[in-house]
Amino acid sequence: MMTSVLKKPFILILLASLAAISSARSQEVETIQLPELGSPSDQYLTPSDEARLGREFMRSVRKTGKVLDDPLITEYIQQLGDNLLKQSEAVGQKFTFFVIEKPEINAFAGPGGYIGIYSGLILATQSESELASVIAHEIAHVTQKHLLRAFDAANRMSGKTAALLLASILVGVAGSPDAGLAMATGVQAGAIQEQINFTRSNEEEADTVGIQILAKSDFDPRAMPIFFERLTHASRLYESGIPEILRTHPVTSNRIADALGRAEKYSYRHFPGNLSYHLTREALRVRQFKDPGKAVEHFISGLKEGRHLNQEAHEYGYALALSSDRKFQKAEKIIEDLLRENPSQIEYILAGANIAGKSGNHEKGLKILDTYYSLMPENYPLAIAYIQALTTAKKLGKAREITQQSITLRNNEPRLYRLLSKIEELDDNQAESHRILAEAFVADGELAAAVQQLEIALNSANKSDFYLTSRIESRLNKLRDLQKAQNKSDNNKK
Repeated sequence: MMTSVLKKPFILILLASLAAISSARSQEVETIQLPELGSPSDQYLTPSDEARLGREFMRSVRKTGKVLDDPLITEYIQQLGDNLLKQSEAVGQKFTFFVIEKPEINAFAGPGGYIGIYSGLILATQSESELASVIAHEIAHVTQKHLLRAFDAANRMSGKTAALLLASILVGVAGSPDAGLAMATGVQAGAIQEQINFTRSNEEEADTVGIQILAKSDFDPRAMPIFFERLTHASRLYESGIPEILRTHPVTSNRIADALGRAEKYSYRHFPGNLSYHLTREALRVRQFKDPGKAVEHFISGLKEGRHLNQEAHEYGYALALSSDRKFQKAEKIIEDLLRENPSQIEYILAGANIAGKSGNHEKGLKILDTYYSLMPENYPLAIAYIQALTTAKKLGKAREITQQSITLRNNEPRLYRLLSKIEELDDNQAESHRILAEAFVADGELAAAVQQLEIALNSANKSDFYLTSRIESRLNKLRDLQKAQNKSDNNKK
């Protein structure tokens, strides 16, 4: 029998719930839980609906959590995730992998293929295979439609119960565990027990699929049970009792044994390490220190006592810490030595340019970026650093050229449009600046904001510039039509 919830536009209920949660909360995300229960069903969430829900979810995460905006670290985690996706059931689909800069050891999968990894988790891993195992596990939650099952299960309940459960699901993904628990207490006891049962089942299923993805992606399939077992044994060291990932992804001795048994089906062999993994860890570690001097002390003692996973990466972290402590000459010497041994390592290139710029030698920093960009024009973090340096140096023509080239390679990257918009603003091209900023909002899925920017652009444009005004009007009409079609689709679901 159809419940009252089924008579309403399901996606709108979810979006409204997420928006309400976002506006009601004033503190940062402390933990993001992965909700799981129910049976698989795509009846109420079309791919378009899920994409929209994903964008709303991500906007909420950005408002309430500290999403890391470092292009180098973001690019690394995205590439790692993409490599795993190629060996999953989601091959060819777009996923967004990002880092939450918080010390908690946790990870989560949201709607629309958004997967977040806490910086604390990256630092807790001891190999790239361990990090990959967590990401593969989260990918499996998505490919096995565990989140959609939760929405489907809630949709089949009575109106009041469904509303409470939907709220607890969305708070669990985008908010604090305490708030999610508080809301969940209002849900019927049977629904809560169903959630517990399906959580256990989904975790086991994600383990199985995740291990398969790991093995196919040339990572150690044993890394998953090894990592969770180490966290379980070390749980007494954490003030909260256990790491959050063990709360949101319950681990039992049986689950570890089962995962290890599945992993043992794959033959033993050596898995070479990835230097970028180690460099990313050390860059994140430097960022954890509020006092740069303490960071320098940490890396000095680590090098003296051999307390590190990778000496080269530890030296890189030392250079970053020295730079943060304004000891530029020492930092520069270390990076130069590292570059001599590894001249194409992008982390060293960007560190060298950054140190030069911070020490006041902007021309040297710009020269470094110019030289390496000519050799690696498709490297995204390098292009971003080069564009920013050119913009700072007021070399707007060159900055515009490089940004436009980068957009041809990544035409759906909001950051590039925002950089180009800033360049046009500095060059006193206000109408063009707003027109381009609209494209950044389009890439983010925010049509209303994009339309608003185009309206400002049209009002700012020189009416004698027929080409520009026609271009703005054409794009504005297209986006308004898209808005109408979207609104009509929503109304048809009522």
